[in-house]
Amino acid sequence: MPIGDLMKNRLRKSTERERSLEPSFEAFSRLLWPWAESKLGLFITSMAILDSVSTYTALKLSINNQVIEVGPIASWALKTGGFPYLFLVEMTIIAVLLLLAILARLFYIRLGFPGYGRTAFVFLLMPYTIIIMAVVFNNILVTFLGQY
Repeated sequence: MPIGDLMKNRLRKSTERERSLEPSFEAFSRLLWPWAESKLGLFITSMAILDSVSTYTALKLSINNQVIEVGPIASWALKTGGFPYLFLVEMTIIAVLLLLAILARLFYIRLGFPGYGRTAFVFLLMPYTIIIMAVVFNNILVTFLGQY
């Protein structure tokens, strides 16, 4: 068998193997985020706005005067340009993350693997979503309970 035919055969088998795993990956991504991907983008953007508001509230209204911004990028943005600059930096980070997730999704769709595209989208955004939810919760605790 010529090398070209051997390589085509291996590529075909590899593609078949990947297609057989795709539904499992998509199902797992639906377990993590059962709604449409657009709602994840809207949710993460809303959480980023809530993060900005809760950070402002925690820093300005907290009964604990030792509250500081601990994130290195956020701390730098706050020192450089105040809250408007912090908000701009956070929205830029969200926009970059969303763009990467959309590009990964489109890449897999173009290859003919829409299930992997959804999975990539969810997997790229879910860690930040979990972290930002924890940050908002922490900001609320610090604002209303001081040192908990």
